[in-house]
Amino acid sequence: MSLCLVIIPTYNEKENIENIIRAVFAQEVEFELLIIDDGSPDGTANIVKRLQKEFPDRLHILERKGKLGLGTAYIAGFKWALERKYDYIIEMDADFSHNPNDLVKLHNACNNGADVAIGSRYVSGVNVVNWPIGRVLMSYFASKYVRFVLGLKIADTTAGFKCYKREVLEVIELDKIRFKGYAFQIEMKFTAYKCGFKLVEVPIIFINRELGTSKMSGGIFGEAFLGVVQLKLESWRRKYPSRKV
Repeated sequence: MSLCLVIIPTYNEKENIENIIRAVFAQEVEFELLIIDDGSPDGTANIVKRLQKEFPDRLHILERKGKLGLGTAYIAGFKWALERKYDYIIEMDADFSHNPNDLVKLHNACNNGADVAIGSRYVSGVNVVNWPIGRVLMSYFASKYVRFVLGLKIADTTAGFKCYKREVLEVIELDKIRFKGYAFQIEMKFTAYKCGFKLVEVPIIFINRELGTSKMSGGIFGEAFLGVVQLKLESWRRKYPSRKV
């Protein structure tokens, strides 16, 4: 039986964290869960540690001192996973914008031939709920822009709900992934694509958070806009590692 780890970075998610943990563990696949908390002053980590007594073999936590960025949180989680036994590693938000019921769909997509399964908001129309229209348009056209510049054949290039086969994270040179914010998601997909891995989109419905505060900012979008150009320029001279045959 394949073993799957869900990684959830957190910063001030006390309103959501217990419910999201229980929702992940309620799925038909026996996921394990790694919470990476960046020193949340609201006590998020304390809630996780209390729940570890209830789920001692399935719930894990990495605590970091201060906000160090989404990308570095996931890289730390990926390295943690690679040191252990996991076959599949999933990225997921804590705020229920990613439906825990879709975890099984991503897991099954990788089980059925995908190397990276992407929970896609745009592969079957625009499936976003409770976002202001301005943010929907910004996100949608950002994905179009990324697709045009990088040549990725993906409708949702900025998606953050993804399942990786272990081999993808073993082959990608994680220490060369340099973006920390919104552009991190783009860089990971582009690098996997350049390494020869198969990326598959799985349609999901994205629902804006009801509790807690969004971490999105204009600076994050700015990093992504400029970062895409940098990625393209670097790809012309960089030699990417190849997947194992």
